Amino acid sequence: MKKEKLTKRAVSLTFLLLLACAMMFTTRAYAQTSVVKNIVIVHGAFADASGWQGVYKELTRAGYNVTLVQNPCTSLQADVDATNFALDKIDGPVVLIGHSWGGTVITQAGVHPKVVALVYVNGFQPEVGETTAQLASSAPAKPENGLLPPDEKGNVYYDRAKFHAGFCVDLSQETADFMYASSGFIPAAAFGTPVTEAAWKTRPTFGISSDGDKSINPEITMNMYQRSKSVITRLKGSHVVFMSHPAEVAAVVIAAANKVSR
Repeated sequence: MKKEKLTKRAVSLTFLLLLACAMMFTTRAYAQTSVVKNIVIVHGAFADASGWQGVYKELTRAGYNVTLVQNPCTSLQADVDATNFALDKIDGPVVLIGHSWGGTVITQAGVHPKVVALVYVNGFQPEVGETTAQLASSAPAKPENGLLPPDEKGNVYYDRAKFHAGFCVDLSQETADFMYASSGFIPAAAFGTPVTEAAWKTRPTFGISSDGDKSINPEITMNMYQRSKSVITRLKGSHVVFMSHPAEVAAVVIAAANKVSR
């Protein structure tokens, strides 16, 4: 009887071992054949997630699941937390996109285990220990740039008189007026916070730089993208090229998703 029990136990253990091996093989096979269909977008300062509607439409038509983070733009940590909250709720691998200040956010948040690729759209791409402010001042500002000095409460606004020409010259005046009315502010302290992670070091990275960007000198974005060995796309457009050229921006995102799909 004792021998019979031992035999049954051995058979059970063997079955469990075979089952575990089969599950490992299945999981590994799934990982090797997985297709990336999740896109998470992090907006920058002075332009919220609604401006990404055109890119959203292009990507959803192509079969992608798109999530837009409404980050509060109150601090680097708060925006990273908002991004991580969105990433935590998604099932499967993600291509993470950041525009302008959102580039700094995805540099920090992009180490999330679900993130498999990064796309920077006229986005800051700091090294560990660097701040957005350091990078923003690493080349001369364009005369159209309307970023104002911090006010008495330490908050940064964009100059209304320069908003259209400096931020979104390739959009209509009517659209620019609406964008400015909803642009808000960001604490200067956010721009002065160094990142402690640089996700672009461990993820395939793509960078879009607009020749007509007056808010971030394209020399700055190109220097960052070259440093990180990003796959670079140059587009003719303003700082919000994702609004004026949504199909071209979506194409870069799809290329990133295809690169990391197996």
